[in-house]
Amino acid sequence: MNKKYDVVIIGGGSVGVPTALSTAKRGLKVAVIESNTATGQGQNKRAIGGVRATHSSFAKIKICLDSIRIFSTWKDKYGHDIEWEQGGYVFVAYTEKDEKMLKETINIQQKAGLNINWVTKEKIKELVPGIVDEELRGGTYSPEDGTASPILCSYAFYDAAKKEGADFFFEETVTDIKTENGQVKQVKTDKNVYETDFVINAAGSEASKIGKMVGIDLPIFPDSHESGITEPVKKFVKPLVVDIRSRPGTKNFYFYQNKHGQFILCLTPDPLIPGTDCRETSVFLPQVAQRITELLPRTKHLKIRRTWRGIYPMTPDGSPIVGPVNEIKGYINAVGMCGQGFMLGPGLGELLFRLVANELTSDDKRILEELSLYRDFKSTEKLK
Repeated sequence: MNKKYDVVIIGGGSVGVPTALSTAKRGLKVAVIESNTATGQGQNKRAIGGVRATHSSFAKIKICLDSIRIFSTWKDKYGHDIEWEQGGYVFVAYTEKDEKMLKETINIQQKAGLNINWVTKEKIKELVPGIVDEELRGGTYSPEDGTASPILCSYAFYDAAKKEGADFFFEETVTDIKTENGQVKQVKTDKNVYETDFVINAAGSEASKIGKMVGIDLPIFPDSHESGITEPVKKFVKPLVVDIRSRPGTKNFYFYQNKHGQFILCLTPDPLIPGTDCRETSVFLPQVAQRITELLPRTKHLKIRRTWRGIYPMTPDGSPIVGPVNEIKGYINAVGMCGQGFMLGPGLGELLFRLVANELTSDDKRILEELSLYRDFKSTEKLK
């Protein structure tokens, strides 16, 4: 006998699991289909844990503000310790060009409801003790942004979703999506058939394959990024710090010190590394060591414990593709997170529930228009 659900979510990662919680807790019968043996076994466990609403896109700001609300109240509401720390984000400016861009972006961010301001060089030095101050012009500071553990969050959201009645089906691969008269009707896997009127594609780097099953071409082009974690030392840096300057081989660099005192380090390679290869390289460690010691010399004796590599499902403009499509009623995209699925996931889950329940707000409609598959993809997000 076929299984019947109100909503079938394809993908049990950073977006799929929070969406399962958001829909199940409102009384919908929800199934999550995941090809791995557990939730969060794709790119979720490779995320570094940053959660910011400090974007230049209205849609991403609004979604992440909702995510921050959920992360920051999680322990009180659900009981899990997800290692949430509201240390804020600091974007530092060392050039006139970067200062101008960050100050212009503040106007967009504040209008969207983000608590952010330009702060002086002296404030930056207070927030990041030991930061190199030569040519430092100041930066932006958004104190309500924060960090959490992606691994702990994966279990926490899964546990909460299960308690709300969501069903999870692991080690199943979606093989087809059946439609009838332009309406989703079934999701087929290598093990089961699920009858449903709503399918949410939250398949991460595999999203394009799911789109093709309903004749949708998704402009998603994966590339890879590496990260590293150090030994623990006494904590002295509270915010996550972003240095947007480019250097040979890198476009930018960012890091934070977690609650255990470990520094988590990441950068954007230049040129980008297309593809889905998750093997570590010999290039990253020298690059990231140079970036952290250049910016924060007091870290020069820190030992790196390990490095890892993850996939960013990128879109042409650096913003996700979210919402329904013209061709197939009941099919919904939640794809192309561009390496930001962890921070976007909880807020997206709330938005996707309202979309399925036909309870969209005016802000929701603006967000969906901005993130539509049918946008022109010409306006690149400045802080992607």
